[in-house]
Amino acid sequence: MGWSVDHKKLIQYLKKKFNVSRVYYYGGIDTFNFTYTSSSIDNFPITEYLDYLNRNKEFVEERTFKKARFYARLKSYGFNLKLKPTKYIKEEDGHLKRKANCDVDLTFDVMRLRDEFNSFILLSGDGDFLKLLTYFKEQKKEVHIIANQNRTASEIRKIFFNNFTAIERIRDSLEYKK
Repeated sequence: MGWSVDHKKLIQYLKKKFNVSRVYYYGGIDTFNFTYTSSSIDNFPITEYLDYLNRNKEFVEERTFKKARFYARLKSYGFNLKLKPTKYIKEEDGHLKRKANCDVDLTFDVMRLRDEFNSFILLSGDGDFLKLLTYFKEQKKEVHIIANQNRTASEIRKIFFNNFTAIERIRDSLEYKK
């Protein structure tokens, strides 16, 4: 997009504009043999993980520290972190691609929690979520989508036209500035 989202401003925007009570962030994390339980995905011990990384600096890349510090900031802003171990998949050209595959986790959680909310906001334009979004629209749940205009599935923009916000339009409210 040519600009970065300030996640502190983002959570403040969501609370002010939509009166949200919970905000979830789904992502992947390189564990480097960090011991955790599968239930930690719902409450990843980010502080303990950062301590672990610091004790094992010689084996850890700087980008891993950056991502861990990013997640720690998100948690301090009020995001509920849903982190799972990153997997590496070898592509045909031999390069390794990092993946976390969080779409299923997000979908599962939204379905599991569906009786606890009347509306939700998805910050993704991924067409894989169309079935989930359509289901909730049919169930009379209010659905809002905030995403990059050019990277949002056309079906989502068409069906949820009135409840779609191009993130570019709210740049002034969300942009990170040093």
